[in-house]
Amino acid sequence: MSVDPNRPSAARIYDYFLGGTHNFAIDREVAERAYALVPDLPQVARDNRAFLRRVVRLAASRGVRQFIDIGSGIPTEGNVHDAARAADPDARVVYVDVDPTAVIHSREILGDDPRTAVLQADLHQADRVLSDASVRALVDFDQPVCLLLVAMLHFIPESPDLHEALRRYRDAAAQGSLLAITHGTAGSRAEQLEDLANLYVRTGTPLVLRDRAAILALFDGWELLDPGLVQLPLWRPDPGDPPVEDPDAYAALAAVGVLT
Repeated sequence: MSVDPNRPSAARIYDYFLGGTHNFAIDREVAERAYALVPDLPQVARDNRAFLRRVVRLAASRGVRQFIDIGSGIPTEGNVHDAARAADPDARVVYVDVDPTAVIHSREILGDDPRTAVLQADLHQADRVLSDASVRALVDFDQPVCLLLVAMLHFIPESPDLHEALRRYRDAAAQGSLLAITHGTAGSRAEQLEDLANLYVRTGTPLVLRDRAAILALFDGWELLDPGLVQLPLWRPDPGDPPVEDPDAYAALAAVGVLT
C-alpha cells in the first residue's frame, strides 16, 4: 500500500477542509483553489460530519448497533465509532475506503480496537466487502446494519456497476437496516460547481454532480424516512443549528432510507 505525496487525494483534501493534518502540500493547494471557487466547501464538509453523527444517533435509537462506513476517509474527531460508542459502548464499526492514506491513518488511529475494522476496498467490490473475514467477525447480517455513504457517491461515475453494487449491499442487509447518503449537487450554482468538478479531475476521483432524480435512484429498494431528500443541513437538524440562508444554492443533498 503506497501513498503518492505528489498527487492530490480527495480524502486528504476533505481532511484539510475538516481541519485535519493528514494531508500534503499538493492537497492543500487544490483545497485552496477549490475554496476560492466554492467558499462554503469547508462548511459543507462540517455539515456532512454533523449529519453523520445525527444518523448514527438515529440508528442507535432504532436499535441498530453495527455500522459500515464506505468511503470513510480519514477518521477525525466525531467520527462513526465515537458517535456510535456514545450510544452503545459495544457498537461495532467497519471503515471501508479505497484511498491508501485513509486506510493507513485509520489503522493508526483505531489501533487494535476489537470492535472496529478497516478494509481497503472500492464501493464496487461489494462481494469482497460483504465476505471479508474482518467484516464478518463484526457484522451479523441477520441483524439490521447502518450503511453510511457520506460525501462519497459524488466521486463514483454513473454506471450499471454502481447500481449493481448498491443492490448487493441492499440484498445483504436485514429488515430495519438503514442507508444514509449525502451527495453533491449543482442546484442553482451549475457554473460554479462545474469549475469545481474540473478542478477535481486532478485528484483521480472526478466529481460527479447528480441531480435530485439521479440521487433518489441510488435509494432503489429503500423507503426514505422523513423529511426525504433535502439539503444536507435540513435533514433533521439539531436544536440550535443555524438556519440555511439560501437552500436552493446549497451544494449537497441528504437522505436516509430504511429497508422494510
